[in-house]
Amino acid sequence: MVSTEAGRPDVSIIVASYNTRDLTLQCLQSVTDNTTGVSYEIVLVDDCSPDDTVEAVRRRFPSVRILVNDVNQRYAKTNNRGLREARGRYGLLLNTDTELEGDAVSELVRFMDAHPDVAAAGPKLLNPDGSIQHCIRAFPGLTVMIAQTLNLHRIWPGNPITDRYYRTDFDYAHLQPVEAIGTTAFIIRRETWERHGMLDERFSWAFCDQAYCLALGRQHQAIWYVPSAAVYHLGSQSINQNPVRELTAQHEALERLYDIYLADRDPRWKRPIVRAGIRLRRLVKVLEHRFDKDKRLIKGPGAPPLTAVPSRSRSGSPADDVPR
Repeated sequence: MVSTEAGRPDVSIIVASYNTRDLTLQCLQSVTDNTTGVSYEIVLVDDCSPDDTVEAVRRRFPSVRILVNDVNQRYAKTNNRGLREARGRYGLLLNTDTELEGDAVSELVRFMDAHPDVAAAGPKLLNPDGSIQHCIRAFPGLTVMIAQTLNLHRIWPGNPITDRYYRTDFDYAHLQPVEAIGTTAFIIRRETWERHGMLDERFSWAFCDQAYCLALGRQHQAIWYVPSAAVYHLGSQSINQNPVRELTAQHEALERLYDIYLADRDPRWKRPIVRAGIRLRRLVKVLEHRFDKDKRLIKGPGAPPLTAVPSRSRSGSPADDVPR
């Protein structure tokens, strides 16, 4: 790691960890092995892990700055703590279940330097087998929720209702602005979080990314997808460990997202119908989980295949990065 003038690196790479020692070590090794084109610091924010992640990182990566939460805070608050402590011109949120493809960090920094009007950006995400992982979403509405509840995307692949939500027509080969992108690997300009806010801490993990993109969009801040940077992502292993609990949390967050950010677009008569639809969807999904062979929480189009392994190197812990 090298620093620029006045000790300020180009980018602070913020890694939020919870009980994911092996994945965290792989992620940090990927950063140090691949990032050569820019100055950077790594800020590990451990969310009160019961394992020995912190000790293992201290031994193997002594230059990493380590912050440890006194109590479990989960994803949004943990990443925000990293942003508040960041010294870089940019902050890069990076999940622990990721590995860089080449110098992805430098690609993102170069893009942001060349586009000072862009507030934040995300790279191309890849499944462990190298296929595209869908990280672009539209904002959900009542019709989409009904279609998802009925698993229309499974019964009728390519249908126009769920395809609009999953953005299956999105061209992942081309650089372009987007309304929303996941925060798995997400670079933010310092001015963005200082002037326009950080992640919305009313969301523990689910829909935290969409809430932040909505908040930035309402402040006319541009978000871009940058395919020249690529990151491998296993995806959602921690929430898969307790899927019924996380299904409840996910739907509570969906209702919160609707109330805070989306309800004002609907007439008043429609709002209680949408809320009832979200609650019905939760019940259906919990029942579905009981009988479905695929017990994963996130399994829509473009998700990692069921046989995905924790790392392209076929090693590591089966836990994910989402602080619990």
